[in-house]
Amino acid sequence: MRPFPDDLAQAQQDWSATYRRLAEQPGRTELRRRLHRLSAQLYFHPYWQHRRPSPAAWWDLRDLGRSPGNASERLPR
Repeated sequence: MRPFPDDLAQAQQDWSATYRRLAEQPGRTELRRRLHRLSAQLYFHPYWQHRRPSPAAWWDLRDLGRSPGNASERLPR
Protein backbone atom coordinates (compact mmCIF):
# COMPACT_ATOMS: atom_id res chain seq x y z
CA MET A 1 0.00 0.00 0.00
CA ARG A 2 1.29 3.45 -0.87
CA PRO A 3 1.75 6.03 1.86
CA PHE A 4 -0.76 8.82 1.28
CA PRO A 5 -0.96 12.12 3.17
CA ASP A 6 -3.43 12.00 6.04
CA ASP A 7 -5.71 14.65 4.58
CA LEU A 8 -5.90 12.81 1.24
CA ALA A 9 -6.70 9.51 2.96
CA GLN A 10 -9.33 11.25 5.10
CA ALA A 11 -10.93 12.84 2.05
CA GLN A 12 -11.16 9.41 0.41
CA GLN A 13 -12.77 7.92 3.51
CA ASP A 14 -15.26 10.80 3.60
CA TRP A 15 -15.96 10.32 -0.14
CA SER A 16 -16.68 6.60 0.37
CA ALA A 17 -18.96 7.25 3.34
CA THR A 18 -20.84 9.95 1.43
CA TYR A 19 -21.19 7.68 -1.60
CA ARG A 20 -22.67 4.91 0.58
CA ARG A 21 -25.13 7.35 2.17
CA LEU A 22 -26.17 8.65 -1.23
CA ALA A 23 -26.79 5.08 -2.38
CA GLU A 24 -29.07 4.60 0.63
CA GLN A 25 -30.83 7.96 0.14
CA PRO A 26 -30.82 8.77 -3.60
CA GLY A 27 -31.64 12.27 -4.68
CA ARG A 28 -30.24 14.03 -1.61
CA THR A 29 -28.84 17.25 -3.06
CA GLU A 30 -26.54 17.98 -0.12
CA LEU A 31 -24.92 14.54 -0.45
CA ARG A 32 -24.43 14.96 -4.21
CA ARG A 33 -22.82 18.36 -3.62
CA ARG A 34 -20.57 16.97 -0.90
CA LEU A 35 -19.54 14.10 -3.16
CA HIS A 36 -18.72 16.57 -5.94
CA ARG A 37 -16.60 18.74 -3.59
CA LEU A 38 -14.76 15.70 -2.22
CA SER A 39 -14.12 14.39 -5.74
CA ALA A 40 -12.48 17.68 -6.69
CA GLN A 41 -10.50 17.70 -3.46
CA LEU A 42 -9.21 14.21 -4.19
CA TYR A 43 -8.38 14.79 -7.83
CA PHE A 44 -6.68 18.17 -7.38
CA HIS A 45 -4.86 17.38 -4.15
CA PRO A 46 -1.26 18.69 -4.06
CA TYR A 47 -0.01 15.10 -3.63
CA TRP A 48 -0.73 14.54 -7.33
CA GLN A 49 0.96 17.77 -8.44
CA HIS A 50 4.28 16.20 -9.43
CA ARG A 51 2.98 12.78 -10.37
CA ARG A 52 -0.28 12.02 -12.04
CA PRO A 53 -2.06 9.14 -10.36
CA SER A 54 -1.82 5.75 -11.98
CA PRO A 55 -4.81 3.42 -11.92
CA ALA A 56 -2.99 1.40 -9.24
CA ALA A 57 -2.54 4.51 -7.08
CA TRP A 58 -6.27 5.31 -7.34
CA TRP A 59 -7.08 1.72 -6.43
CA ASP A 60 -4.86 1.87 -3.34
CA LEU A 61 -6.43 5.16 -2.30
CA ARG A 62 -9.94 3.79 -2.80
CA ASP A 63 -9.03 0.81 -0.62
CA LEU A 64 -8.43 3.25 2.23
CA GLY A 65 -12.03 4.38 1.92
CA ARG A 66 -13.29 0.83 2.08
CA SER A 67 -11.37 -0.06 5.23
CA PRO A 68 -13.21 -0.59 8.53
CA GLY A 69 -13.53 2.38 10.83
CA ASN A 70 -14.18 4.84 8.03
CA ALA A 71 -15.59 8.31 8.52
CA SER A 72 -19.28 7.55 7.97
CA GLU A 73 -20.22 8.24 11.56
CA ARG A 74 -18.78 11.77 11.38
CA LEU A 75 -20.92 12.92 8.45
CA PRO A 76 -23.78 15.27 9.23
CA ARG A 77 -27.17 13.67 8.83
